[in-house]
Amino acid sequence: MNIHEYQAKSLLKTYGVPVPRGHVVFSRDEAGRAADDLGGPVWVVKAQIHAGGRGKGGGVKVVKSKDAVLAEFDNIMGMTLVTHQTGPEGRLVRRVYVEEGSNIQRELYLSLLVDRATSHIAFIASTEGGMDIEEVAAHTPEKIFTMDVDPVQGVMPYHGRKLAKALGLTGDLAKQAGKLAQALYTAFVDTDASLVEINPLVVTGDGKLVCLDAKMNFDSNSLYRRPKIAEMRDETEEDPKELEASKFDLNYIALDGEIGCMVNGAGLAMATMDIIKLYGSEPANFLDVGGGASKEKVTEAFKIITSDPNVKGILVNIFGGIMRCDIIAEGVIAAAKEVSLSVPLVVRLAGTNVDKGKEILSKSGLKIIPADDLADAAEKVVKAVKEAQ
Repeated sequence: MNIHEYQAKSLLKTYGVPVPRGHVVFSRDEAGRAADDLGGPVWVVKAQIHAGGRGKGGGVKVVKSKDAVLAEFDNIMGMTLVTHQTGPEGRLVRRVYVEEGSNIQRELYLSLLVDRATSHIAFIASTEGGMDIEEVAAHTPEKIFTMDVDPVQGVMPYHGRKLAKALGLTGDLAKQAGKLAQALYTAFVDTDASLVEINPLVVTGDGKLVCLDAKMNFDSNSLYRRPKIAEMRDETEEDPKELEASKFDLNYIALDGEIGCMVNGAGLAMATMDIIKLYGSEPANFLDVGGGASKEKVTEAFKIITSDPNVKGILVNIFGGIMRCDIIAEGVIAAAKEVSLSVPLVVRLAGTNVDKGKEILSKSGLKIIPADDLADAAEKVVKAVKEAQ
């Protein structure tokens, strides 16, 4: 789960992380009151969406008067902001953050994430703040510093010293870096975060480290024990199909292709997507219905796939271990009838009650294309889509 910048800053502030003062606003009057409270002489007006690159897209403006704050609020609120992370369709701006300006002397990069190679929380730091870290990694990887933290030991003073050295900070700034490392690590662990990104982390003219921007992601599987974090969820920022899938405990991620996929098991789902690409097409989604899905759950999964206008064909690939193939067949038939399916449908079943499942499909009266194995299924669905176009 993602949250907005203003929410991340508010949360981090409770852990002693230095952030600029600011107010989230939803109206012109609120923007004016925020400008008065912050006092200037410089303000920053920021669009709040779940995507990076807002500045390049025109969603972040630095202004020097209250009138300019109001004018930029009018420009940003309600705009469709397009960035490299939103795609060409962009995101509608529904809230704006008005923040005090900062006297920036240096811009740095700092983040925490879970390092899959070590299963530890890792700090990622760079002197190249304000830039896309992917670009830094691609062109100047020597400027990226990585430091794992042993979960038993936690953050120790030497971690702060190593971090300060990597960022070129000395004296009092180095001491601030140590305190910041401890605060961010504690916040990461306490909230079950999966990512904390500060870009940029700035050195101000009066010698302070300040988190000028903040991004936080959380492990959705832990939200049941983090109700205050769960309350920060903004469903308007989520893909409607992914939101609907989450209500039925379906693992769904929308993609840009034309072949809809319904599979049980994440590994099999990945393999299915790969083989679709191998046979010359692109998957429209990742969808894992899980090992013990009911007929109703399968029906909902099918309806979510068909709600995507980009889907030109559907591949159902099920290996029945815990999942029974006859249950899948009944769910597919129920969903196909309910949505009046008009695109080619290929079904590959294997495992528990496979013969019964195939019999149910063959007697359904629907134009379902059976497949013997995964390669056969991928070849048939790609061919069917091309013939239908």
